[in-house]
Amino acid sequence: MNLTRPQLGSILIGVVTVLGILLVMQLSPIAQDSSYHNFADQRLLWGVANFFNVFSNLAFVLVAFYALLSFDPLSGERYLCEIRYLYLLFYAAVALVALGSGYYHLQPDNHSLFWDRLPMTMAFMLLFAVIVAEYVSVKLAKIICWPLLAIGMGSVCYWQLSEANGASDLRLYVLVQFLPMLIIPLILVFFSNKQSANLGYWQLLATYLLAKLCEHFDQEIYNLLAVVSGHSLKHLVAAAGLGLLIRSYQHRQLNAVGAS
Repeated sequence: MNLTRPQLGSILIGVVTVLGILLVMQLSPIAQDSSYHNFADQRLLWGVANFFNVFSNLAFVLVAFYALLSFDPLSGERYLCEIRYLYLLFYAAVALVALGSGYYHLQPDNHSLFWDRLPMTMAFMLLFAVIVAEYVSVKLAKIICWPLLAIGMGSVCYWQLSEANGASDLRLYVLVQFLPMLIIPLILVFFSNKQSANLGYWQLLATYLLAKLCEHFDQEIYNLLAVVSGHSLKHLVAAAGLGLLIRSYQHRQLNAVGAS
């Protein structure tokens, strides 16, 4: 039996999803490491603790404003108009990331970390829904959008409740954050859409990986550069990746106008 690329992609996505869920759920509960809050750059500036980790989040606000100013679904394909609200919700979630992360870095602890992670999961889930709409099915994206948001936000609420009960468990949050990052490349490879921002999504994935590396080597980067830490760079790199994606959306709109 000869399978089409979308059919093969759907099978692979199903396999990766099932294996990912089984792998994470068979692990023992993952506790939040208390040392996570000990960031390399804790400098006080203008009365603001952890100044650079706090204010580097302004990059997300700038990206969100850029996205809203450049957004015009009416200049593209009809399906763009149908999922207008998904893009707008995604941009709003990006702006909320700045508020949540900025609040967390003012006084890093498990309580404030909840408000950091909540908008991040919202942004992850909404981005995934947008990609499903563009490449797979608008109808499917509309169906899964709200359940995805509920699962994403629920993963953070579950972790917070587990913290309150003295049995910290990050497994669901880990699954929500990383499983879409495995599925998205499969969608980009096996499903095609000439009108989509294909390059922008690959750039976003690349910058996401780079941001995670910056986060991991927070202290080493701070020791090397002295003026900025790895965690502050993580915010800037992640925001830059989103900016590249928005830029690719803009090019898509300009190309659609030129072809009309």
